[in-house]
Amino acid sequence: MASNDAATTSRRDRTHYLYIAVIVAVLAGIAVGFLTPDFGEALKPLGTGFVNLIKMMISPVIFCTIVLGVGSVRKAAKVGKVGGLALMYFLGMSVVALVIGLLVGNVLHPGEGLHLTEALRGQGAEQAGAEAESTTDFLLGIIPHTLVSSLTEGQVLQTLLVALLAGFALQAMGDKGTPILRGVEHVQRLVFKMLAMVMWAAPVGAFGAIAAVVGATGIEALKSLAVIMLGFYTTCLLFVFVVLGPILWTFARVNIFALLRYLSREFLLIVSTSSSEAALPRLIAKMEHLGVSKPVVGITVPTGYSFNLDGTMIYLTMASLFIASALDDPLSLGEQIGLLLFMMVASKGAAGVSGAGLATLAGGLQSHRPELLDGVGLIVGIDRFMSEARAVTNFAGNAVATVLIGSWTNELDRDQMKKVFSGEEPFNERSFVDEAHPDTDKTPATTAS
Repeated sequence: MASNDAATTSRRDRTHYLYIAVIVAVLAGIAVGFLTPDFGEALKPLGTGFVNLIKMMISPVIFCTIVLGVGSVRKAAKVGKVGGLALMYFLGMSVVALVIGLLVGNVLHPGEGLHLTEALRGQGAEQAGAEAESTTDFLLGIIPHTLVSSLTEGQVLQTLLVALLAGFALQAMGDKGTPILRGVEHVQRLVFKMLAMVMWAAPVGAFGAIAAVVGATGIEALKSLAVIMLGFYTTCLLFVFVVLGPILWTFARVNIFALLRYLSREFLLIVSTSSSEAALPRLIAKMEHLGVSKPVVGITVPTGYSFNLDGTMIYLTMASLFIASALDDPLSLGEQIGLLLFMMVASKGAAGVSGAGLATLAGGLQSHRPELLDGVGLIVGIDRFMSEARAVTNFAGNAVATVLIGSWTNELDRDQMKKVFSGEEPFNERSFVDEAHPDTDKTPATTAS
């Protein structure tokens, strides 16, 4: 019976054509960017428009997910336990990523022998202007102007705050809040359906984004910066498979390769758009389908997108060392640690947005070593390529974190996970909602690890 259901779902699933189209669009974009650079650059609005369509859906998805996750749990302490574990894990992994980036950067010494041109100097100050924000401004910025503006201004942390308040309020209402929860659940299904429709524009967005960056950068600019690019990509791969992989297996007995294979379509989407935000709604849906309970997914995934930035930490570390070496003004160990700890705080809330890492880098240099600010111009040309690895690493880190937190809080249905990994329970690509299992919002049964 299960095999018949799987076969039916497979026949209904036509989205694999979509991802084949994305691959073809990426290759076509590369060709257009090389052959006609000016025309390729002119196609940039296509990529920007698609990412904006996805970002349009982020706040409603986060709001519905958190309200359902928190509101359906009767004990507030349970949510507090999940949130506390998640934040401690995020802080620990950020430090690990910083240390790895420092080690690799100090071994490779990227940037030596490069020369900064006058044409690039102004771009550093331009990027820094986007990140002129104090810690006080950051904290006050979490509070939205109105209850509704948290859903309209696209600020993840504002949406997170309002959704948590709504979830706890529904907890306090008890049975009287059940009709509201059902209403939110219907809204969530509507949002996911709209998102599934938007996803069919992915090939067009990928084509425009890749054509624009290849047309603007060209192959010559990449040659002189190959060391830091290859070093950064290698470091991200090592972090995922040498750090996250063993942690996931040791504490949750989950194979990192199985998890990443399950999320392969999301990784393709991230690479083609250079934004992990594009895959956030799908990560939420897929983690619930995998067997992680709604409360854990609802708290861990959105919070991780603001606080669990492993790829960004590695990027900020290596980029800072690269710029210092390129300007023949290397950072001492003390300066490296101070600067990077500042960036670890400043980067929170900036995940998922293409270019946010570049603005954080410029802001950190401006506040600690302003004489290095001009060197940001060296990074601008390849930031688009580095942001892909940055976004993929951030996404992988949040997927691993969600499974770990689910395992530690006994909110992971291992039987469901085995069926998903084996292909017995395929993800419902048509709606993003596992309609075959309407009870997934309940706390799943667990097995000992």
